[in-house]
Amino acid sequence: MLFLELLATFFLLLLPLLSILFLTRASTPKKQSSPPPSATVSPPRSYPIIGSFLAVLANRDSQTKWISDILQVSPSATYVLHRSVGTRQVLTANPAIVQHILKTNFHNYGKGDFFNGIFKDFLGHGIFNVDGESWKFQRQVASHEFNTKSLRKFVETVVDTEISDRLIPILSSAAATGSVLDFQDILQRFAFDNICKIAFGFDPAYLLPSLPQTKFAQAFEESVTISSERFSALIPLVWKIKKLLNIGSEKRLRIAVSEVKEFSRKIIREKKHELREKASLDSVDLLSRFLSSGHSDEKFVTDIVISFILAGRDTTSSALTWYLWLLSKNPHVESEVLKEIKEKSEAPVFEEVKDMMYTHASLCESMRLYPPLAADTKEAVNDDVLPDGTVVKKGMRVTYMPYAMGRLETLWGSDWAEFVGRDAYTYPVFQAGPRICLGKEMAFLQMKRVLAGVLRRFKVVLYIYIYIFLES
Repeated sequence: MLFLELLATFFLLLLPLLSILFLTRASTPKKQSSPPPSATVSPPRSYPIIGSFLAVLANRDSQTKWISDILQVSPSATYVLHRSVGTRQVLTANPAIVQHILKTNFHNYGKGDFFNGIFKDFLGHGIFNVDGESWKFQRQVASHEFNTKSLRKFVETVVDTEISDRLIPILSSAAATGSVLDFQDILQRFAFDNICKIAFGFDPAYLLPSLPQTKFAQAFEESVTISSERFSALIPLVWKIKKLLNIGSEKRLRIAVSEVKEFSRKIIREKKHELREKASLDSVDLLSRFLSSGHSDEKFVTDIVISFILAGRDTTSSALTWYLWLLSKNPHVESEVLKEIKEKSEAPVFEEVKDMMYTHASLCESMRLYPPLAADTKEAVNDDVLPDGTVVKKGMRVTYMPYAMGRLETLWGSDWAEFVGRDAYTYPVFQAGPRICLGKEMAFLQMKRVLAGVLRRFKVVLYIYIYIFLES
């Protein structure tokens, strides 16, 4: 009976949506040159029942830029988007509001039921998908491990080994033969190898000259992609029906998540068996640390380790890809970065990497313009009023957009595209407040070591949107 009701609902929704899609496409003007946002963007129209669905649908392929443009012309860089069936969502690029939700009134803004429901199949009750005491406990456990010198040293060793044994030989081969590389793919493989070693103590060997497809990496990618599609779905009922019927993308998600978790449990069981036979584990990866400190619940450690792999998988690779693209377009910056790198030893130690201030600053500016996470959403636990007077009702989502914040003329001036620097709430690329990214220093360490290793030896040349490596 439930199945028939859901099926009927689906077809009832489908018919009007097809007509909406036809009307939207028929009325979409041809693309012209892009004037400034203030000349082209106005708040989307809202209609009864469907809210601003038509505008969201029309801009679904460039939603980040569309919302960013709206915020640039909105009072206090904040806009309340009317979604379907009377729901509303606050969108903001206002630093005072970001500070309010991430710090001042932190306890009133969590991941919430919307986010948790979407990512629960994949992330379970991991640190990035929970609130309250569960989040607090995991944060304390993880924070303790992240602050140890032994983990930092382990991260240095893992990153340096991956650079010298895998990344540099692949780039050297490309430079010698004049080959063109998809460097985003190379960096994603590099980051995946690193984070798996750091989190699991497992080497997926994803960055090899043959650029292999590994089962675990593919399953993880599928899990992330489909879970993200759930989050951006215009009609969430569709993926929920597909999940109920176990068809299409939801069937693929179930299979992929099952493979990721089964693989994770296998490694956990092996390490627990090793721990029973020894007083402590020889390895110092995060999983070994959690198990050695008494956190042996299989579900707990599976969820938290998968969360950390997710956090470390795409962030640094995305940041480095955009950074090298910007560097290729700004030779004066490239010159200064290279000068700083050549002042350090060929294999710079931690203190030398830490002192690469110009490189650090230029990385920050690259992430201001192209943040690895363009937007982040919180859900209100109780009614609230934001610093600019915007009223927030219990259950409403509040989304802050680092991408839009990095482009606001009111924050950065008319030369916002140039390199400058601000505080954490004007520049929340790593979040801020109690949930500030635990791996922030680890990310900078990894990125600066990669840049030192690569730019010392090669000149990166942009070939359309692919990279050529030339011996320097």
